[in-house]
Amino acid sequence: MRKHLFLALLLVTTSVSPAFADAAFQTFLQSLWPLAQAVGVSRATFDQATRGLEPDLSLPDLVIPGRPQRAPGQAEFVETPADYLKEPAIQRLAAQARKLSAQYRPALTTIQQKFGVDPAILLAIYGRESDFGRAHDSKSAIRVLATQAYLGKRKEKFQEEFVLALKIVEQGRIKLADMKSSWAGAMGLPQFLPSDYLKYGVDIDGRGYPDIWNSVPDALASAARQLLGEGWQPGLHWAYEVHPPANVDCTIGVPQHTMPLGEWVKRGYVLAYGQTIPAAERAEPASLVQVAGLYGPSFLATKNYFAIKEYNFSDLYVLYVGHLADSIANPRPFQTPWAKVAQLPTAALDRMQRILTAQGYYHDKIDGKAGMLTRAALGEYQKRNRLKLDCWPTAALLAHMQAQH
Repeated sequence: MRKHLFLALLLVTTSVSPAFADAAFQTFLQSLWPLAQAVGVSRATFDQATRGLEPDLSLPDLVIPGRPQRAPGQAEFVETPADYLKEPAIQRLAAQARKLSAQYRPALTTIQQKFGVDPAILLAIYGRESDFGRAHDSKSAIRVLATQAYLGKRKEKFQEEFVLALKIVEQGRIKLADMKSSWAGAMGLPQFLPSDYLKYGVDIDGRGYPDIWNSVPDALASAARQLLGEGWQPGLHWAYEVHPPANVDCTIGVPQHTMPLGEWVKRGYVLAYGQTIPAAERAEPASLVQVAGLYGPSFLATKNYFAIKEYNFSDLYVLYVGHLADSIANPRPFQTPWAKVAQLPTAALDRMQRILTAQGYYHDKIDGKAGMLTRAALGEYQKRNRLKLDCWPTAALLAHMQAQH
């Protein structure tokens, strides 16, 4: 199999005939047949899905020798917090969600009773993932997953997803031609990978199978089941906006640093808009989240924040979903405005992470994203070098790091 992969990777960058290149890709696909057979896929379904299939070399995040890697450009990782969390867009979705809340009230009530997830959170995920069904996937899920399994950065993961997508077709859940996805293989109204569908899919409207492509109740129930599976705690708010003390140390903004919500308040973290922590939640552990360092709102994030983050591993995504959910009942912006900051390119953030790793500040994966651990590591670097402490990556900070490194 390694020999076939090497040939395939070589062929996409040479002038060898397209027929031969297609044959190499087909050889790779055929190597996955035993995996598909092991999960119950018939030879007929496998052949139907793979016959004449070609890799989609237009996808981002592929590793092709001789061609620069093209990052996905996901909004969560290339936009500033202010650009991503635009208040007019969130309030537009919140207004639509209020209408859908009334339309799907019976289903949402049943889902909340069964899984304990706040209906507003589910509607917010539905709005963010597919604009309440208005955004339609256009790519063949089978082709996307096969290409990512062949040339992507996480080949083993996508080999599994490709095989499970065939299993879904085999089970008659959806026709092969109708199985559309995003560039990353996520499908349907809740944007599930095949493994998510098989693990968390719920048939709540009695169709006989989870229909996340056409049934809004099924999509909402499936999202609720996934959140519960990722640690959702019924009755607990996802996060609270706070005004931190003037001398706040932004390096403590990591998931591992927790205190009870009540303790944060005792230490001078004041809730926005004069809110108070409900008595039942004061003992709940929470972490400090400052997605723009010191240049925007601060939040005390509970376990449910991190359950949403398992749905999409981005702090901006969680804030979007949580803020949209809150806006359904109370349409108001964050009390602290976003300051004007620039977002460094992925390559620059990648370089920062490598320097921080080499100097012992950072111990996570190199991904070119300014997540919680990266921001905290930057803050530690700033403290050690007696620079302004703000936990935000800038071109000036990168220049200092390169000069020191």
